[in-house]
Amino acid sequence: MSASPLHQPAGAVLFRAGDACPGFVVVKAGCIRVSLTSASGREIVLYRVRPGEVCLQTFGCLVEGRRYQAEGVVETEISGELISPGEFSRRMADDGVFRQQVLAAVARRFADFEHVVETLAFAGLEQRVAEAVLRLAGDGSDVRVTHEQIAVEIGSAREAVSRQLASLTRNGFLTAQRGVIEIMDRDGLSRLANPVV
Repeated sequence: MSASPLHQPAGAVLFRAGDACPGFVVVKAGCIRVSLTSASGREIVLYRVRPGEVCLQTFGCLVEGRRYQAEGVVETEISGELISPGEFSRRMADDGVFRQQVLAAVARRFADFEHVVETLAFAGLEQRVAEAVLRLAGDGSDVRVTHEQIAVEIGSAREAVSRQLASLTRNGFLTAQRGVIEIMDRDGLSRLANPVV
């Protein structure tokens, strides 16, 4: 079947991280909340899907053949249509009007998503410092950089960066001396910089 009616009550979970994508959701009424939850349990709402809007998670899963990386929960009762993956691909290839509507909605959603990322700064200080150290070190094990330079890199205060570097040193991830940071545990630092969410 190429498409089927979709009706779900508020509170229903449409997808979770790791789920395969059953198809492209066209919301005709209601709202879906899409969110990420960090390993520590902190949740951030990425966006909401309302009539005429596209779920970037679903779009990405269908286009790239990957699984969901976030969770979609029905915020207010929804009705709509679930278009099968095969039918979605066919429409994207053959139906110019459908393709333009989807791509325009994706472009609008990306603009919204960028705004969320910029304003909420999801990453915590530890994660941002770890990522900056790894990025600045490249393939090397040390980097000549001041606390002030890292603070500028991540948009934080030097004092906060200094406290975070001291914590990372105590925990064995790196050593930080005046103007030089040496990475002691690249794998551990990488896990901090790129936590599973």
